[in-house]
Amino acid sequence: WVWCPTRDKPKNHTRGKTVHFEKFKDRPTKMPETSTDNLDEKQVQLLSEMCILIDENDHKIGADTKKNCHLNSNIEKGLLHRAFSVFLFNSEDKLLLQQRSDAKITFPGLFTNTCCSHPLHDTSELEEQDAIGVRRAAQRRLNAEMGIPTDQVPPEYMSYLTRIHYKAQSNGIWGEHEIDYILFIQKDVDLTPDPNEVKSHCYVSKEELKDMLEKAKNDKLEFTPWFKLIAETFLFKWWDNLHNLKQFMDHDTIHRM
Repeated sequence: WVWCPTRDKPKNHTRGKTVHFEKFKDRPTKMPETSTDNLDEKQVQLLSEMCILIDENDHKIGADTKKNCHLNSNIEKGLLHRAFSVFLFNSEDKLLLQQRSDAKITFPGLFTNTCCSHPLHDTSELEEQDAIGVRRAAQRRLNAEMGIPTDQVPPEYMSYLTRIHYKAQSNGIWGEHEIDYILFIQKDVDLTPDPNEVKSHCYVSKEELKDMLEKAKNDKLEFTPWFKLIAETFLFKWWDNLHNLKQFMDHDTIHRM
């Protein structure tokens, strides 16, 4: 077991309250004048990716850039996009955590689950049957962030459990407002993390994660808002039943958090 490095708690990471959703149907929002001059060049390039806009019931209503989807000024108007969170466990039932790189635009340096991202607005990742589009996106991002070969994490190995709807600010400019698909996979994999995406990583047992969460209460480290919400509600129950997850598959409910 390798302990993840800790860091000072960043400032201005606050969780927002859910507001009533206003539709941004089938059109990108007007690009606000937000400077990206002081941000990491590679991360800025990713801001042009097209995310899937949805309503509060996860029905697709359009597309918009990653930049627009993560601006608090748009989030407060109700802009909502589809996302996913992957929880990868090894054969010892340990969970792979990552610490987000300091180059990340939202929640830099914070600890979180194995991989968190969004499906793109393209034919392959828009496909909704059995959440196959989301699972394809997860395969893509596990490779991009953690360097896991795509053949080691095929979409059919991923268990889609449920969805959560949450909103959180990273700072005064950037934030998150997502319906997040929860994906579990148990597989021993090869790791070559991209340092532009991942600062550190480690496998943890339940007790080790509980110890980290306790340290977070004392401001010794910090987790992303979505991971903290999941850890405080569902994670350990799911983890206890890692080999019998079908009982927790709920594709009808969107948990409002």
